Amino acid sequence: MRSRVLGRTGREVGVIGLGCWQLGGDWGEVGDDTAHAVLEAAVASGVTFLDTADVYGDGRSERAIGAFLASRPDLAGSVTVATKMGRRADPHVAEAYTYDAFCRWTDRSRVNLRTDTLDLVQLHCPPSAVLRSDDVYDALDRVVEDGRAAAYGVSVETVDEALAAIARPHVASVQIILNVFRRKPLEQVLPAAAEAGVGIIARVPLASGLLSGRYDEQTQFAPDDHRAYNRHGEAFDVGETFSGVPYDVGVRAAREVAGLTPSGMTTAQLALRWIVQQPGVSVVIPGARTPAQAQANAAADAFPDLSDETLAALADVYDRDVREHVHARW
Repeated sequence: MRSRVLGRTGREVGVIGLGCWQLGGDWGEVGDDTAHAVLEAAVASGVTFLDTADVYGDGRSERAIGAFLASRPDLAGSVTVATKMGRRADPHVAEAYTYDAFCRWTDRSRVNLRTDTLDLVQLHCPPSAVLRSDDVYDALDRVVEDGRAAAYGVSVETVDEALAAIARPHVASVQIILNVFRRKPLEQVLPAAAEAGVGIIARVPLASGLLSGRYDEQTQFAPDDHRAYNRHGEAFDVGETFSGVPYDVGVRAAREVAGLTPSGMTTAQLALRWIVQQPGVSVVIPGARTPAQAQANAAADAFPDLSDETLAALADVYDRDVREHVHARW
């Protein structure tokens, strides 16, 4: 797998990583043995970047990664783990983002991940005011100076939030939703990040599975799956579920995308390949609930670039079917 430098971290990571939200919960049950097998399959397929958060399963995802890496000392230094902090705050308000809180949250993550220094810690979709606060960035600088984390970044919901973070001199990376159904970051965010030397971590690359082409109007999701309980933003930002696209609209648009998939590729691999092709993207982080999914995702980098004709057709699907539902919102 090709590698790229992840912004100001200076670390090289494989262009396709593994998002580990599903190893903690909110996508249905994933047992400990399955979580270990998914991580093993991903790493064996060339994945060197794992993304998690302290709230995924209340630390379960972090602990699964920590246990896996402890069982594979041969991987020391070759796998980058990015976690997130901030969503443990209750209430989740800007005033909660303090140096003392950062210390508590990172200390907990360091225990879960069995490491002295976090490779990368990201603010986890904080209130917008956080991203405009000098005090917050001063506190993050102290976290790095303390040795609790080697670098910090932000995970954001909107283009404006991403641009605010990119303007800060010590932000190493920005994580943002980017996929065939969420194209707005192409306009300003990716060029600004590239110019500033900030890494881009593309999340929700398959629009919560819509772009796998496996779902239809009759698909039912388990009650503990966010695709059931957050479809209208009941628990967190609706953009995290199906990329904010109304489900019926997304299913129809995904069928069109599936019809554009070149021979030999899956629709999911097409969607991942599209992201990897975008200038400025450092790594894309699809999730996987089975080893086979992790392997197939990683294999997307082996395909050639999508043709100009396919790229134009994908843009047309967005403009006709999806743009009106998402473009102005985020």
